[in-house]
Amino acid sequence: MQWYIEVLKKYAVFDGRARRKEYWMFVLFNVIVSIVLSIVDNLIGTTYGSANSGVISSIYSLAVLLPSIGVGIRRMHDTNRSGWWILINLIPCVGFIWFIVLAAQEGTAGDNQYGPDPKAAERFGQPGAGPAEPGYPTV
Repeated sequence: MQWYIEVLKKYAVFDGRARRKEYWMFVLFNVIVSIVLSIVDNLIGTTYGSANSGVISSIYSLAVLLPSIGVGIRRMHDTNRSGWWILINLIPCVGFIWFIVLAAQEGTAGDNQYGPDPKAAERFGQPGAGPAEPGYPTV
């Protein structure tokens, strides 16, 4: 839940980097909230249109649109790609799959042109960060 809140705090921040955990936890909680709100819309009868969309879930979707775009761009920055790579989702069928593959890749170790490594504390065992993540060198 803390990762979801962190993304919402960075409401329209499109620079910097977002680690995999931040991105995927936001996606997970976003899907859960969307499903719950769709159920609530159906229960209270606030659906509309042929797609059976709900008023509450539509308002939520609009509210998290900018944070979703922002965390996607920051995720691409972490893999040392331009934020414009999120537009790959516009390619029918394969674009979404391609973006999932890109978002699932390990971020660039160390600083890159988009900012400092968000996992540097875990990777390199900086003071006050707790134990280093297994498989990464410690200093």
